[in-house]
Amino acid sequence: MLEGLFRRRSAQPDPVYSLYGALVELARDPRPYTDMGVPDTVDGRFEMVALHVHLALRRLRREGPAQARFSQALFDAMFADMDQSLREMGAGDLGVGPRVKKMAEAFYGRVTAYDRALAGDEAGLVEALRRNLYGTATPSTEHLTAMAQYLREMDAAFDAEPLESLLAGRLSSRLAPSKESV
Repeated sequence: MLEGLFRRRSAQPDPVYSLYGALVELARDPRPYTDMGVPDTVDGRFEMVALHVHLALRRLRREGPAQARFSQALFDAMFADMDQSLREMGAGDLGVGPRVKKMAEAFYGRVTAYDRALAGDEAGLVEALRRNLYGTATPSTEHLTAMAQYLREMDAAFDAEPLESLLAGRLSSRLAPSKESV
């Protein structure tokens, strides 16, 4: 239990956590909240983090099984952060585990829905966004259309992202959020 206290920490940040941090910054871009009607709530924030982590994992999956370890570490980083965030918001120890499990199940559901929708037509993508990203909110047609376009553009940007950058924990400027993250 105390072994980690006496180990020397690397001066270099872990690329997985660096990439996760960059994805969280993308999820904080104000445009989806202000221009596309994504609810600026705890649930809305989770949905945006999940969406961007999904896009990174989707990109890594395209490289084949060689990236499975890095992908799993990215998934683990996301849910370690969710665990910590719930605790910081006051969730008790006994309640955190089941809530994180529920969040992980929701994430897997979104991955399946978004993968199918991105492979299909616009109507399917809009419906997947309405059901998952917006949850109980009622987005306008304009918001749904704009978000579908955003998702397709981000998927293409992740597809063009050099694997070496992702594995180093960096995103290129094409994926940079606007300057005023929320």
